[in-house]
Amino acid sequence: MASLRSNGTFVRLLLGRVVTNAGDSLYSVAAMWLVYDLTGSALYTGVAGFLTFSTQVLQVFLGPLADRWSLRSVLLGTQAVQLVGVLLVPAAAATGHLSVWLVLGLMPLLALLNQFVYPAQHAALPSIVDDDQLVRANSLFSFAYQGVDMAFNAAAGALIVLVGAVTLYLVDAVTFALALVLFVEVVVPESEVEEDGAGDTADTADSADTTDSDDYGGDDADDGSYLGDLREGFGYVRGSLVLPMVLGSAVVNGAFGMAVAALPAFADTLGGPTAYGLLTAALGAGSLAGALGASYVEDLPYGRLQVAASVVSAGCITAAVLLPGLLPTVALFFAFFVPSGATGVVGSSMLQSAVDDAVLGRVMSVRNAASSAMMPVGALVGGWLATVVGPAAVVGSLGLASLFYASFFVLHPGLRTLPRVADADESVLGVTDGSRANTRPRTAATVGDN
Repeated sequence: MASLRSNGTFVRLLLGRVVTNAGDSLYSVAAMWLVYDLTGSALYTGVAGFLTFSTQVLQVFLGPLADRWSLRSVLLGTQAVQLVGVLLVPAAAATGHLSVWLVLGLMPLLALLNQFVYPAQHAALPSIVDDDQLVRANSLFSFAYQGVDMAFNAAAGALIVLVGAVTLYLVDAVTFALALVLFVEVVVPESEVEEDGAGDTADTADSADTTDSDDYGGDDADDGSYLGDLREGFGYVRGSLVLPMVLGSAVVNGAFGMAVAALPAFADTLGGPTAYGLLTAALGAGSLAGALGASYVEDLPYGRLQVAASVVSAGCITAAVLLPGLLPTVALFFAFFVPSGATGVVGSSMLQSAVDDAVLGRVMSVRNAASSAMMPVGALVGGWLATVVGPAAVVGSLGLASLFYASFFVLHPGLRTLPRVADADESVLGVTDGSRANTRPRTAATVGDN
C-alpha cells in the first residue's frame, strides 16, 4: 500500500474516480427514481434500465479506441461532456420543460461516456502499478466505485426526500468539475510495445505489432485499422476460457438487469425513496466489502471460489425477499453482494495479469460487453414482470441465476479447475497456445521488475 500511495499517477486517478463516482451514484439513484416518480410505472424504469445497460454492450466496439487513445484524453473528454449533460435536467425543470423523455434520453448518453472510461482504466493499470500490486490496486478502484456508492446511494435516498431528485443533478455537475481538475495531471507511462497508429513509430514496435496481429487475428489484423484491432481482440480470446466465463456471467447479469428495473417498485413497497437509497447503498456496501477482502481470497483456486461465492449469494437474496421488514432486507442485500465483490476483483486481476498488454483493453471490453449483453434485455423483461408477478419475485430471481452460475462452473472442467491468480497465464486461460506466454515485455513501468 505504501508504494501505491507514493505513486502520484495512481493516486490522482483513484481520487478522480472517487469524485466522479460520487456524482455517478447520486445521478443513477436520482435518474431511476425520477423516471419512476414522473410515471409511477415499473415499465418505464424497465425502459430506463434497457437504455442504460445497452451502452455496456458497446464496450466491445470501444475497446480498440481505449487501446489507441490516451487515458488522459478519455477522462477529460468524458467528464466535460457529462458536466454539460447533467445540467440539462435542472435547466429544463427551471423552464418548465422537464419530461420523462428528456431523462430517458440523457441516461444512455451519460452511461455511454462511462463505457470509454472503464476499459481504458483497466488497460492502464498494468502500466501504472507493478504486477504484484494489481489485486490491491483493483481493490482500491473497487472501493472508489463501490465504497462511494455505499455512502452516496444512501444519501441520495434522503436527499430526494429533502430537496428532490432534480437538485441532485446540480450536485453531479460539481463532482464532474472536480474530477476534471484531478484528471488533468494524470499521465500514463507509454508501453514498450505500442499499437500502430498510437503515436509510436519505432521499428521494434511495428515489428512486434505485426507478429502479434498474425497470431491473434490473421493477416487482416495487422493493418493498424480500427476493424483490424477489433478482429485482433476477438481472435485473441476465441476458443479460450474467457468465453464460457462470459456466457455464465451473462445469465447472472440478465437477472441483475431485471432486479434493477424492479427495484424502485420493490423499494416503494418498503418505504419509498429512502428504502430505495438504502437498498442501493447495501448493494454498494456489499460489493465494497467483498472488493476490500479480495486480497484475502486471491490465493484460493478461482474456480472453487466462484462456485462457493455463487451459492452463498443465492441463499442471501432468497432470504432477502422472503423475510419481512426493511432492515433484514437491506442486511441480506448487503450479504448478497459481498461474494460477487470479491470474485469480481479476483477475476479482473487474473485477466490483467495473464493477458497481453497490447490487447488488454480489447479483451476487457469483449469480456465486459458480452457478459453485460443480457442486462438491457433483462431490464425490459424485469420492468414488465414486475407489473405481472410483483417486484419481489423479480428481485428474487437473482438467486436462481446465482445457482445457475455455480452449476455452470461445476460442470465445466476448465472453469472448475481454474487456479489462483498467481498461477494464471495465457496458456491456462487458453487465449494462446502458450508458446508466447510471458515472452512479451509488458510496460516501461514494469519490465525492470519482471
